[in-house]
Amino acid sequence: LLQSSKVLAKKELSYMPIIGWMWYFLEIVFCKRKWEEDRKTVMQKLLSLRDYPENFWFLIHCEGTRFTEQKHQISMQVAEAKGLPQLKYHLLPRTKGFAVTVQCLRNVVSAVYDSTLNFRNNENPTLLGVLNGKKYHADLYVRQVIHISEVPEDEQECSNWLHKLYQEKDAFQEEYYRTGTYPAVPIVPPRRPWTLLNWLFWALLLLYPLFKLLINMINSGSSLTLASFALVIVIASVGVRWMIGVTEINKGSTYGNNDNKQKQK
Repeated sequence: LLQSSKVLAKKELSYMPIIGWMWYFLEIVFCKRKWEEDRKTVMQKLLSLRDYPENFWFLIHCEGTRFTEQKHQISMQVAEAKGLPQLKYHLLPRTKGFAVTVQCLRNVVSAVYDSTLNFRNNENPTLLGVLNGKKYHADLYVRQVIHISEVPEDEQECSNWLHKLYQEKDAFQEEYYRTGTYPAVPIVPPRRPWTLLNWLFWALLLLYPLFKLLINMINSGSSLTLASFALVIVIASVGVRWMIGVTEINKGSTYGNNDNKQKQK
């Protein structure tokens, strides 16, 4: 189902070259992370998915942003002010987006699955590491929490249900940090050669005309042509560096850093 999965993502990602444009045409739901502006738009996009012709997963990261110590501290201050349980390893979940998602996709999506992803040895994967061939060892914990019909329809009850779920997630995360495993029998998927063969096929198919074009330009001896080619390489290099910066946690957005200030106002 990964090929037809949808996701609730920040609107800035839709501007990312190639990947963001593909997501736009694949009916990914984008939001500005300002609920007053997002509610109507998100509901329209979600309701349009009710007629989607294939089975799909809808992926939602309820914390809304990547975890940092600063964001966690602010999030727990908000939790204390609202009388909500403290979480050690997660930010306070954003319940409004989840409640609207359940409301719009009820009787279309069959169940809620809770997933938790960890990388061993506290590794923080980046695009640069992937490009350099670095190996990252991931542990993914997936469980079917409940059938969608059993998730409360009332927004406040749905919010309470999600907060309880995150308390469970926090307990699982604590056990992972303590033992290095999740509370279940691990399943190690077998290696599949088709992934490598598929990559080699497309690499050869796409790189051959590019190498041929490069050789033709070098043989032409035209200074303008070579300068144009060098400019394209520089622009591509800058674009890749920018994408690498997006994947690094310490260069993430400031979303979640101002919650406490807004609350005090």
